[in-house]
Amino acid sequence: MKILVIHGAGMSMRGKSHIEIFGPMKLPEYDAKIRAYAEEIGVEIEIFHSNIEGEVINRLHAAHDEAVAGAIINPAGFSHGYPALVAAIGDVGFPMIEVHISNPARRGNVSEVTNACLGSVTGFGIAGYALALRGLKQRAEAGG
Repeated sequence: MKILVIHGAGMSMRGKSHIEIFGPMKLPEYDAKIRAYAEEIGVEIEIFHSNIEGEVINRLHAAHDEAVAGAIINPAGFSHGYPALVAAIGDVGFPMIEVHISNPARRGNVSEVTNACLGSVTGFGIAGYALALRGLKQRAEAGG
């Protein structure tokens, strides 16, 4: 079972800016934790990051044709005003879960990406990825 993990615009700045919101963990540390979570539950993952919307869309479209059971996206800077990304999420044939380290709603932001996803996990820090991975694995094993 393969799950795609997508980091959106600005994730490369984690641990370098807005530390009071997102904490000191840098993107390579996120990736290491996510890989450990995946190994713990026995799923294969691919991690993809881009600050360019079109590259994320291209990766989603390619994943549609691959053996991907689901995807996790932290859209970060792509949370608002990216209708082509939202449309691409709706077009793929696998479930997606949106993850945010913090709770965007506490800052007065509601992600537009959420509407295209199966669900979302917000405010649990890096552990949100573990919850999303487990959810996608359970869904795939149940045949959905």
